[in-house]
Amino acid sequence: MPDDRPKLVVFPGAGADASRLKDRLRQEFDVSVGHSNRHTGGMQEAAAQGVRPLVAGEHGETVRSGAEAPVWSLSLLNAIGEGVGLFRLGGECLWANELFTGLDARTRELLELAAKEVGAELIEQQGLGLVTDERKNRSQRLEMASGDGSRYYEVYVALVHPGAAVSGAMDREQLVSLVVRDVTEANRVRLRMDAIDRAGAELFTLDADAVRKLNAAERLKVLEDKVVRFSRDLLRFDHFAIRLLDPRSGRLELVIKVGLPSEYEAFDIFAKPEGNGISGFVAATGKSYICDDTSKDELFLPGLHGARSSLTVPLRLHDKVIGILNIESQKEAAFDDDDRQLAEIFARYIAMAVHMQENLVVERTTTNISVSGRVEGELAEPLADIVQQVEFLQRVVAADATTSAHVARILRDVEAIRTRMRDVASGPQTLLGVEKAMENRTLDPLLQGRRVLIADDQPKIRQIIGSVLRNRGAKVTVCQDGGEAIRALETAQIEQEVPYDLVVSDIRMPDHTGYEVFAAAKKYRPEIPVILMTGFGYDPHHSIVRASQEGLQSVLFKPFQIEQLVDAVKKAIKEAAKQ
Repeated sequence: MPDDRPKLVVFPGAGADASRLKDRLRQEFDVSVGHSNRHTGGMQEAAAQGVRPLVAGEHGETVRSGAEAPVWSLSLLNAIGEGVGLFRLGGECLWANELFTGLDARTRELLELAAKEVGAELIEQQGLGLVTDERKNRSQRLEMASGDGSRYYEVYVALVHPGAAVSGAMDREQLVSLVVRDVTEANRVRLRMDAIDRAGAELFTLDADAVRKLNAAERLKVLEDKVVRFSRDLLRFDHFAIRLLDPRSGRLELVIKVGLPSEYEAFDIFAKPEGNGISGFVAATGKSYICDDTSKDELFLPGLHGARSSLTVPLRLHDKVIGILNIESQKEAAFDDDDRQLAEIFARYIAMAVHMQENLVVERTTTNISVSGRVEGELAEPLADIVQQVEFLQRVVAADATTSAHVARILRDVEAIRTRMRDVASGPQTLLGVEKAMENRTLDPLLQGRRVLIADDQPKIRQIIGSVLRNRGAKVTVCQDGGEAIRALETAQIEQEVPYDLVVSDIRMPDHTGYEVFAAAKKYRPEIPVILMTGFGYDPHHSIVRASQEGLQSVLFKPFQIEQLVDAVKKAIKEAAKQ
């Protein structure tokens, strides 16, 4: 069949690629690309191909022999997908295509001003000899917002060479052309990326004076508050959760939850590609996942009530996945590729900030052990000398029972100094002031008969705490991990035993976190006081922050004085009795 489309020849400038324009015009025109760079040569080549030239008339209209010429020229300028306008130097618009005239009145006013001001500037540059080649450096690129600020445009202002594009009376008048490209979406993503970069930098910003006054849990709370604020304000994520990967168990521990129901915590999710929902898949593969319709996605596990779509991205530290960020929406297909990209960038900042916080705790532990070890080494020689001198005195005063007793006491004190130095150096593995506390077997009226549940995976810790509290009159149940403590609480409820009055739990145990023990205790008995313990503030799953929001009584940082625990237990029981 003959091709009824009008013929159009495109003559690109030097180094220009006409393929994009050709693709846009092929629906309405039979497009070919010419090879001449000169205007006159282009006219001759077009004529040779049977194509008559289109030129602008005296009043800006397109003219040629044939009634269809105005339709052709208008179709051509509308087909490029950009607004095009032709202006006098005074800012008067002579002609514009449909996309240009469709702009709001205030935006057109701004464009007219740009044509006037930038056109005059380009003329001045020519007059000063700053433009050495008339065919080059004849345009200027601008960025501007629409009159109401809702759209962003890229504007190219250029001088139209007199006589080259017009005919008739205006061929001696200098004109200005404007090409307007809508870059709203690209600009919006860029602005959001810039905002996320600034927010990411702020995650690492902790005022030195303020940090000195905060313990590890309080620093983590500051970090989490920032994560929540930036997620809502910048990314518009109102329903999201962060889970961190426990490298020992492969379990994804919930550390932050915003706008999601309590049932969301019920899922035990592991970093496995199958059987653990979208979060498990993302943690196992390191690949982001957009779920457009939760009702049709077998991987999706229930979270937000009425959730219709979700976005899940990995928390990456270099090439290692340390957790996931899961966002949910009640709208179907609420997330696109831009959301994914922005969430991935923010997730990397979160991962680095969490890693930094954990390094602070590890550094504190290592420094403490190193300093304590050096002090112990420095004291070893003088302590050994004291022991040698005391042993000499023992032989001298052997016949004097009273003096011998004092000398023996000195030896015990020396050994106590050695033991306490080792205890301080071992940090979270021990407690302080144990010997003196164990000697106190006076029943305390506030503790007598009280049921206390203790959970810690370190045998030495739980045995010391259990013995000290029993000596003061408490009835103690000692559990070797979080699972055993949770089962003890469930059994006491089912069998309607005398209720527990207090729970003391370590934060980091191999099977369950301190928060999970806290949550089980509050489910068992909402008013029960709970005390959590951690080594030097180490809290990889943010149990302290989450539990503090829900009524946690106290936090103790190992190694602590055992009497400090006794005081905390008595205070918690006393306050609970007032309720």
